[in-house]
Amino acid sequence: MTTEPCKDLETFDNPGVGRDYTIRIDIPEFTCLCPKTGQPDFATLTLEYVPDRLCVELKSLKLYMWTFRERGAFHEAVTHEILDHIVAATCPRFMRIRANFNVRGGIYTAVIADFKKPGWQAPEAVTLP
Repeated sequence: MTTEPCKDLETFDNPGVGRDYTIRIDIPEFTCLCPKTGQPDFATLTLEYVPDRLCVELKSLKLYMWTFRERGAFHEAVTHEILDHIVAATCPRFMRIRANFNVRGGIYTAVIADFKKPGWQAPEAVTLP
């Protein structure tokens, strides 16, 4: 059983490569350190993506998230870093990460960052009665 953080993001072949569909992953226990004080910052991350050829494997994603636990990082920087790493591993059609950080000093922070593959168009939204 792996009990160590790991920066390697594993992938697997997208079983629905012929269609656009959304994968949503909620990560309610993300932790990093405040780069100014060293105190822990807690966040809930929501990762949403439309895969192309690859999907991210969840155990490797969990171990990847663990690598931030002892690192100082500004909320904005860590959100963009995570997006960049997962995009590099999976090459999705579209990916969005939302990082909702818990209150610190009376202030909540939410950072939202997107990636869109050049040329990809989102399907038209369907509204059902």
